[in-house]
Amino acid sequence: MGFVAGITGGIGSGKSAVTRRFEQLGVTVVDADLASRVVVQAGGPALTAIAEHFGRHILLPDGNLDRAALRQIVFADEAQRLWLEQLTHPLIGAEIRSQLADANSPYCILSSPLLLETSQKQLVDCVVVVDVPEALQLQRTVARDNNSEAQVRQIMAAQLARDKRLEQADIVIDNSKSLAALDDVVAELHKEFLQRAEAQR
Repeated sequence: MGFVAGITGGIGSGKSAVTRRFEQLGVTVVDADLASRVVVQAGGPALTAIAEHFGRHILLPDGNLDRAALRQIVFADEAQRLWLEQLTHPLIGAEIRSQLADANSPYCILSSPLLLETSQKQLVDCVVVVDVPEALQLQRTVARDNNSEAQVRQIMAAQLARDKRLEQADIVIDNSKSLAALDDVVAELHKEFLQRAEAQR
């Protein structure tokens, strides 16, 4: 598996902007959000269990998961969120480990919003937190996802608090500046991670 850098941050912090730049440099990025989609694909055992628990209305007409409907339920009800996490987290973890094992770049990135809340943290050698002020998180997410401000606040409240994330960071990327500044930060980190991957061989 080699050297793995974990990238996390609250909703709207710009994790995707950071990971896209690593991908452009030829680095394999394993995305926990994509892994979570793989484990609830139509016809799979996880989706069957979810439909039995929440009801068939949680499915779209084509048999896939209605993620928006499920998100509304689990962010409004802590017990339902915990039930869903107990079902899906072990499956997502296994999918992530499989993808990391298949990675073929000198080092790889695990991008995960729940990196610090789950055992995924044990899969990485270094924790990178992408950080912006909470007001900017809110503004960006409302504009991007067309969600109400109240729903975005619910999602933010369910995520690890910003100060707790920053406490666990080995590296913090301040993503409130320009995209050109972000290019420079990623280029520097790429050099550092290549050196660390080489040293770990």
